[in-house]
Amino acid sequence: MRSRNRLSWLLLAGLLAFGYAAAARSADPPPLQDLATYPRTRLEIKSAQGTHVFQVWLADTPERQEQGLMFVRELAPDQGMLFTHCCTGIWMRNTYIELDIVFLTADGRIRKIAERARPFDETTLGADAPNAAVVELKGGEAALLKLKPGDKVSWEAPGR
Repeated sequence: MRSRNRLSWLLLAGLLAFGYAAAARSADPPPLQDLATYPRTRLEIKSAQGTHVFQVWLADTPERQEQGLMFVRELAPDQGMLFTHCCTGIWMRNTYIELDIVFLTADGRIRKIAERARPFDETTLGADAPNAAVVELKGGEAALLKLKPGDKVSWEAPGR
């Protein structure tokens, strides 16, 4: 009797698991947006070594913020993405390249830098405090440019 109950529970668990997996497969993921449709702007970081200029895409909607730089295979040293809505953390799901994640305070200063975030790692990277914005740069750029907490970051509103 005991083995029959156990077998019934295992069968039920297997069917439930199959049902959940099938439902997950049938759910359509949100369509990817072409980065060419994202607004772009100029971003500057002023450090002890000088002013560093980047052309960044703006992740200015929840959909763009969720997608970020997913599926991008190359990123020039002077490119990046700016998340203009408050983010508690960033992960690297479906991200093929290393990124430096730069967390910003409300007054536009670097709070923390997560250097060389690993591709495909779904561990949430955060700044241990509320962030006003987040910048993603090519992995290794922060060290190369000697960026550090306290450096000033500014950007232009799109269309200026």
